Amino acid sequence: MKSINKGLLFLGSLILAGCMQYHSPDRNTWAYYLNGASFTDMTEMSRIAKRPVYLGAGGKLVTEQNTSPQMDYGDKTTNDNAVSVQYMAELEYTLYDALRKPGISVQRAGTDVVVILVRDALMELNVADISETGADTLKTISKILKEYDATFIEIAGYTDAMKNQQAANALSLDMAQRVGVYLSQHGINTARMFIVGRGSTRPIAAQDDIGRLTNRRVEIRIVPAR
Repeated sequence: MKSINKGLLFLGSLILAGCMQYHSPDRNTWAYYLNGASFTDMTEMSRIAKRPVYLGAGGKLVTEQNTSPQMDYGDKTTNDNAVSVQYMAELEYTLYDALRKPGISVQRAGTDVVVILVRDALMELNVADISETGADTLKTISKILKEYDATFIEIAGYTDAMKNQQAANALSLDMAQRVGVYLSQHGINTARMFIVGRGSTRPIAAQDDIGRLTNRRVEIRIVPAR
């Protein structure tokens, strides 16, 4: 299996994607698609630790997006913060305009932008795979993330309340990895990615019948790379 060429897998996935509905590749190949991703929470410390790897893989810093001559004057920290705020605000508006669909929301938290994808808007109803609608949504997100590439990305999966927490963690990680694989297949640098499954923690709705559908979700948190 180690002899599998990642480039051939990527080319093959593009050819198949153009011919038929998207399906996640065989699980045995996920390690190739996700090579370079970190399987841990995206904290400030983890971003600092990953920064050299990210830059070595061609990553960009948000401060390099400064094209205004006025920003060459004054306090550098203040100017860098202003560049980050403007960059992420533009990203938020772009995502919001492109993702006006049921089960999807775009939120702002400081300079971070969070895209919340309810499971039913992303996955097949009774199958652990990305749906046709979900693939279309992720394709849109991929295009935008390639444009706004001076960012780190955390992909976090969540479930509703489950008695078996081990199963909940596995299911949530499966969703997050599938999204990560899709983004990798569509040109997103895996050195930008943090992938985690958080099970039934951090519910955003009540654990009733309607709330459970909301708590089953994937969140893509996007943070400026500095």
